[in-house]
Amino acid sequence: MARSLLASLGDDLRHALATGAERTSLDPPGGAPWLALWAWSCLVAGLTLLLACGYHGGFARINAWASAHPPWVWQWLTVLGDERVPFALSLFIARSRPRVFWALVLGALVATAYSRGLKPLFDLPRPPAVLGPDALNVIGPALRRVSFPSGHSVTAGLFFGVLVYYARGAAPRALLVSLALLAGLSRVAVGVHWPVDVAFGLLGGVLAAWAGGRLAARWQGVAIDPSVHLAFVTLACFFTLTLTYSDGGYSLARPLLATLGWGALAYAALVYAVRPLATSLSRPRD
Repeated sequence: MARSLLASLGDDLRHALATGAERTSLDPPGGAPWLALWAWSCLVAGLTLLLACGYHGGFARINAWASAHPPWVWQWLTVLGDERVPFALSLFIARSRPRVFWALVLGALVATAYSRGLKPLFDLPRPPAVLGPDALNVIGPALRRVSFPSGHSVTAGLFFGVLVYYARGAAPRALLVSLALLAGLSRVAVGVHWPVDVAFGLLGGVLAAWAGGRLAARWQGVAIDPSVHLAFVTLACFFTLTLTYSDGGYSLARPLLATLGWGALAYAALVYAVRPLATSLSRPRD
């Protein structure tokens, strides 16, 4: 009985992944041009700030402007760049859009190499290590080291960049780009990154999103391999579980993170186990 149910679950997942893959184009129209324009914009913005205003340029103005808005707004926006949040959100699309999920996985590897490689290489001080407490507004942990690039911005650029790559229509893509920009801006608002960090963080994330999409198209068969798929879904569930009890230092975002964590885990349990098992058990036996 148990072996029969496991076989049924495997067949159901295999069919779901094959069907889901057919819904997603390998080379979505407009996807790559959108990412190229976004990446160039980030590069120009970052270089302009760096050359015209210096590495710390633009921080004081943005941080002061942000202090006039409720702190919870910036904490909610900044957790969009928490590496665990894309894992949780990916659980809502992993089964129905396996190619998008696979692109996120591959892009995450590139983004991690970019962020974790550059941070220790430059090891630049963050605003709390440079400015006095009266010169900035800090919301959440007052981080001091490895400022460049902004890891949260890399994550936001990757996650929303992959969605931009596969989205259809200008309006959804513009909305996704706006969310990524707000997540990046929030890192200046909470007082832990310079605008240059954000610009180059988003640049790296967007480039990683493009690489994820292209690699997913090259290795398209892996996206529908049930074993590989379940391995990364399990990993996503592990990181998602941590959202239910850890807010990453942003206490005002705790209800949002906990709700997202439990909701994503419940949805994963529903589509990967509960619903397929119910369907299998409801079938008449010979």
